[in-house]
Amino acid sequence: MSEPIIKVEGLGKKYIISHEGKESYTALRDVISSKAKKMAGFQKEQKSKEEFWALKDVSFEINQGDAVGIIGRNGAGKSTLLKILSRITEPTHGRIEINGRIASLLEVGTGFHPELTGRENIFLNGAILGMSRMEIKSKFDEIVDFSGVEKFLDTPVKRYSSGMYVRLAFAVAAHLEPEILVVDEVLAVGDAEFQKKCLGKMNDVSKKEGRTVLFVSHNMGAVQNLCNVGVLMKSGTLFYKGDIKKVVDKYLISDVVSKIEIEKLENRTGTGNVQFSDFYIENEKGQKINSAISGSQLVLVFKLKINNSRSKDIDLGFSFHDIYGDTLSVLYSSYQNIKFSPGEGNYLLVKCSLDDFNFSAGRVQVIGRIMENGIESDWLKDPLGFIDIEMGDYYATGNIGFDGKANYLMKGSWSRVDL
Repeated sequence: MSEPIIKVEGLGKKYIISHEGKESYTALRDVISSKAKKMAGFQKEQKSKEEFWALKDVSFEINQGDAVGIIGRNGAGKSTLLKILSRITEPTHGRIEINGRIASLLEVGTGFHPELTGRENIFLNGAILGMSRMEIKSKFDEIVDFSGVEKFLDTPVKRYSSGMYVRLAFAVAAHLEPEILVVDEVLAVGDAEFQKKCLGKMNDVSKKEGRTVLFVSHNMGAVQNLCNVGVLMKSGTLFYKGDIKKVVDKYLISDVVSKIEIEKLENRTGTGNVQFSDFYIENEKGQKINSAISGSQLVLVFKLKINNSRSKDIDLGFSFHDIYGDTLSVLYSSYQNIKFSPGEGNYLLVKCSLDDFNFSAGRVQVIGRIMENGIESDWLKDPLGFIDIEMGDYYATGNIGFDGKANYLMKGSWSRVDL
């Protein structure tokens, strides 16, 4: 077993947040009088301070050659952790042991001097990593070729677009052979082709060259394709560390959002003989989840309340809508010649399994409608719930596709005909 290249023990990071005192409406003369009193020292500014722990008692080890996906909801502490490991900021307490050089790409322009040209910044970054000028020159052509900014190499980087910045910064970080490569969500700035190129390079860095990669991303497909180890952060703490597949599964079933009390919703029409009572989603293992991965199996679960025991021929329908309310797709059970009859109890559970969930990353809202014997029984105008979709390896090729640019993903059966 390889030796740990990174050891983290009891890591914590505290910030102090100041809150200004709220002021009610006052006239101009009162504002001037108040400011004068403060300047004279007769009146103190009312400020409250609050401690905020971005990281709390985080401990783990990472072995040489591991590709580690660090995942979690926004605000979980991922970026703070990377900044501490990259020595950009210091921890409040705890200990870090790192055996090797780190190259970090945490935000656009990391480590670049805006007044220097692209060429000069390549040599500056190499020097910061402790490389000799000869070593940098040996990698120079590869860096320029990978970045695709040869035409602007002698232009100050302050004139680069954000995409050009990232292309050059990643090329420098990946090719100057640090033992540890740290990459945050910044790759999302680049186009789809460049993202694929970067993921391929990180894969080579880890699997072929035996170097360590720390990768933060909300793209679950990219994380699962690249990484063998996962670290799940939650509210500044280490929630789980282990095999990347298990970590992603735990990420999807953790932090289930607050439920909508569907039975109490009033914006609905219909006879009310059969009504929606609850809604949630499950994975293929029958576990309740908060997010779905594109390309995976998704099970929609509808709990129906039977208010009329004589109800029959229940046709359940639902539709997906984007955040603006535009309809994306509609499905009724009757489309597939399926209708339901109530059992002996007051409730009925209906599940609809979507075996190849082909939505791209984003959020969709779910609207439901029930028809009973051809007559509308319940149509909710408000959402039953929301589904957050994480981008997966939909094509099982490592190619993330046209992520974020289209609602749907498609697979085709391709063939060639020689003419």
